[in-house]
Amino acid sequence: MPQDQRQHFGHGELQAEPSKSVFINCPYDQEFLPLFDAIVFAVVSCGFLPRSALESGTVADSRMDRITRAMFSSKYSIHDLSRCKGEGSELLARFNMPLELGIAMARRHAETDQSAKHDWLLLVPEEHPYARFISDLAGFDASRYDGTVDSLIPKVMTWLATRPDALRTPRAREVMAALPAFAAERKSLDDDWGKNNVPWGDIILAARDVATRTFV
Repeated sequence: MPQDQRQHFGHGELQAEPSKSVFINCPYDQEFLPLFDAIVFAVVSCGFLPRSALESGTVADSRMDRITRAMFSSKYSIHDLSRCKGEGSELLARFNMPLELGIAMARRHAETDQSAKHDWLLLVPEEHPYARFISDLAGFDASRYDGTVDSLIPKVMTWLATRPDALRTPRAREVMAALPAFAAERKSLDDDWGKNNVPWGDIILAARDVATRTFV
């Protein structure tokens, strides 16, 4: 993506430079939603802006266009491979997440500016056999968690807090303690808009409001 298209995202309160942006590559389903919201809130709590293919709301662009636009405008990304296993009667696995991880890895190697190199976190469930079906990942240390928010947040916070562009670094237990307040805001948004209809910007601003009250 040309440099002039990677400078900023959003307007007003939602404007952010790539160095303050984190692309989230996770499953989008009701079962994963509490974990997804926890990641969003953790990202915001460290002073970053979460990015997602959901952010534009533009259906005229292909999903891959939205994904690459958001990822190439972010210095950081988080990738969860929880759904890379057989599901349903045909035991089909979802491979969107590994595909997007591959894009992030390629971007890291293509970037010539060392200070701007793309940096990513890989999340996998405990005992996940990801290295058996994506053997090229065997040389990377994935962060394992047991599928709960309580085990996920420390993994995400440890990584975010050590990124050089983090604005603030609350402790994992502080973020977990503030999550119910964000969950209440999310429920209110769902009530107002209906589930799966809440604008991405409203979710981010709700998370930022709770984080600001709690950590600043």
